[in-house]
Amino acid sequence: MITKLLIANRGEIACRIIKTAKAMGVRTIALYSDADKDALHVAMADESYHLGGSAPADSYLKADLIIDIAKRSGAEAIHPGYGFLSENAEFARKCEQNGIAFVGPGSDAIDAMGSKSAAKQIMGKANVPLVPGYHGDDQSDENLVFQATQVGFPLLIKAAYGGGGKGMRIVENDGETLEAIRSARREATSSFGNDKLLMERYLRQPRHVEVQVFADSKGNAIYLSDRDCSIQRRHQKVVEEAPAPGLSDELRVQMGEAAVAAAKAIDYVGAGTVEFLLDTDNSFYFMEMNTRLQVEHPVTEMVTGQDLVKWQLLVASGGELPLKQDEVRIHGHSFEVRIYAEDPQNEFLPASGKLNFLREPEQNRHVRIDSGIRENDVISNFYDPMIAKLIVWDETRPRALHRLVNALESYQISGLKHNIEFLANIAEHPAFAKADFCTDFIERYGNTLIGDASSESDTAIALAGLYQVLLRQQQAKVNAVNSNDPYSPWGQVSGFRLNSASIHHVALLDEKHELQNLLMTDLGSALHLGLNGQALKLAGQIKGDVLFAEINGHKSKVPVSCDGDDFTLFLPSGSYHFTAVLAQVADETINSADKLKAPMNGTVVTHLVEVGATVKAGQGLLVMEAMKMEYTIEAPFDGVVTEFYFQSGELVSDGVQLLHVEESVKQATTETEKEAKT
Repeated sequence: MITKLLIANRGEIACRIIKTAKAMGVRTIALYSDADKDALHVAMADESYHLGGSAPADSYLKADLIIDIAKRSGAEAIHPGYGFLSENAEFARKCEQNGIAFVGPGSDAIDAMGSKSAAKQIMGKANVPLVPGYHGDDQSDENLVFQATQVGFPLLIKAAYGGGGKGMRIVENDGETLEAIRSARREATSSFGNDKLLMERYLRQPRHVEVQVFADSKGNAIYLSDRDCSIQRRHQKVVEEAPAPGLSDELRVQMGEAAVAAAKAIDYVGAGTVEFLLDTDNSFYFMEMNTRLQVEHPVTEMVTGQDLVKWQLLVASGGELPLKQDEVRIHGHSFEVRIYAEDPQNEFLPASGKLNFLREPEQNRHVRIDSGIRENDVISNFYDPMIAKLIVWDETRPRALHRLVNALESYQISGLKHNIEFLANIAEHPAFAKADFCTDFIERYGNTLIGDASSESDTAIALAGLYQVLLRQQQAKVNAVNSNDPYSPWGQVSGFRLNSASIHHVALLDEKHELQNLLMTDLGSALHLGLNGQALKLAGQIKGDVLFAEINGHKSKVPVSCDGDDFTLFLPSGSYHFTAVLAQVADETINSADKLKAPMNGTVVTHLVEVGATVKAGQGLLVMEAMKMEYTIEAPFDGVVTEFYFQSGELVSDGVQLLHVEESVKQATTETEKEAKT
């Protein structure tokens, strides 16, 4: 049995592995970059080693250094988690050559599945159904454009050596093909170091159903339930559940046996996932095989009652699978959602910064949270911005879904934009409740799912005003007690006016940077506020981090996170962030030129036009990359590009001006003025 394990990863998966290893009596070794020196996984491990800089290339991708640390530390095995080196055949091979157990399949199996095109050829020989497409070696632009016309549209272009939606593009017609190929190739190179692409027919309404397989070195291979991962955004999974709803027992067996056949075709050992596209007629097609533990493995654990990381360590130690196929039991239903630092209101741009407030749902046998993040930790722009995975379980799908909704309602985060309300909207959508979905679910119901940030904004604004007045009153009492004259009228904040009702003026900036000017009349027992045609009577008190509020007779408890002048209210519909400002602050509007600023920390990839080019509103000007995703900066108006402030490969900070475009109208006016002077 392995007694000392090095974990070549970070974040929640590193923490997840450490928990099981400790329960098995296995000592753990963590690795960390500059950005992760104070991370949770480092604190949890028995010992840890520094790798280098914050960027993955300078730390978690340094295979030779990781092997060297494993040898120096006496680690008998390396668990790669997922991402980074988890599906790197050369890294697995180096482990083998150095007598270190790689907790995963052999390097040959990773090689076989590492190329999606080669994998499809192997699966075809194993009689696993395939979607029509091109998986060849001729990667010239001319050939790929030609092959695209042969496969037909709509077409899906994918990175041959990738996953997670990186390097993936949907092409609707031949006019889009060449640019999609080039864009996918750039992203594939950036994310995986290999620009090879494959193409296949894009199915309009498929479901994404995958099967968890496990094999040992004794020739045993089984499948443990299936999972539905159809709820995706940009080809990245958002919600996963097990078992996949609506499948007949016969279909489950067919997919499970096909998945086991795929594993046996490459002499697979360890945990793996075979992913299928399930069409509306119940025909299914092999998509890819992930030769590692999946992000969504907890839902399989919840319905099988098995610890898959424990299975991995047992198999890596040379042991047999704990169960045979006929001993696998599926009980109940489980969901997993990924809590991300991202802004659904702004095209899901990743967020980075300090997580200054975190309250998680209570964990029990129904609710599980896998996370590597604590309150006051920093979400770095160097890595995937996932905060946590929320997993729920119950006896039936409806009951498990109810658990999910309740857990999301009690999840509280501030300091960063997040997707909790977006996830709750998915969970509460009637179509999702009926399991009526396919992979375009988010695109189909996007507006409903993203929601209106102002759906409960009036209530939030009123509560924010009440909170600020109560804070002032609290502070006034403290000041009075600490002053030489605690009864001085100058120490009061009652809004006192001679022969007139007391008035409180509260000025707040909301999340859209719009100024909310509130005039609240203080009648002693309550505050009165007129807001958008409503007459509101407000009262309450602050106890700790909870606002006990009453609006027009309705009482509620509102959790509040406060950090200086910034504060967040957590309402049932979601969180609302405000900044208290001086009452005389003027309303600030966002100029359209702000669209030429970096929407986040990242790297400039390429310029799409030259300096001096005349451009139209909406035309792409510059491509930047952040969190391994590409974003195109578009012209906000017609004009002429006069200067780029950053070149390809340069790092840029959130909010920095990337380029300058002279607006056509302004240019014309200038020319007219010159002529007039002449």
